[in-house]
Amino acid sequence: MADNKIELEIVTPKGRALNATVDEVTAPSVNGELGVLPGHLPLLAALQSGVVSYRVSGEQKKCAVGPGFAEIGPDKLLILTDEFTERDAVDPVLLRKELKEIDAQLDKLISESTTELPFAAQRRQLAARENWIAAQLELYGDPPQPTLRTEEFGPPPPTADEDVPKDASDGH
Repeated sequence: MADNKIELEIVTPKGRALNATVDEVTAPSVNGELGVLPGHLPLLAALQSGVVSYRVSGEQKKCAVGPGFAEIGPDKLLILTDEFTERDAVDPVLLRKELKEIDAQLDKLISESTTELPFAAQRRQLAARENWIAAQLELYGDPPQPTLRTEEFGPPPPTADEDVPKDASDGH
């Protein structure tokens, strides 16, 4: 590894999607943009769907990733994600059509205002797909209008009929 460089590796279930020696990287963490330069302290971060930007010898390059995780070290950034694409693989016409269908499904589910687990899980899946499509369109240079829907991490919140353990500090 050359000094002042980062080995960027993006891995999906299909295998290694990208392997490059870069000068710097910006990735979409769940807490905002995450910048990585050579010498970065070790860090593990959750990622959301978005655009990863990286610079190689002064040339700016980009790709889109789905939600996942980033393992950062002083000279390496490993991104584990289910989704990856580069600009050449993006078909904005098909994505816009799919986005319109997902928006209609989401509007219908949201208008039903149900908190039943199957509907809540379906809403989360549709919102995650919507965010992945938005990331691809942003990479292409034609981002959709922003929405307030976000991807959720972790287990779903308990429903009203589930037993919720009482806090040990209650004394009960």
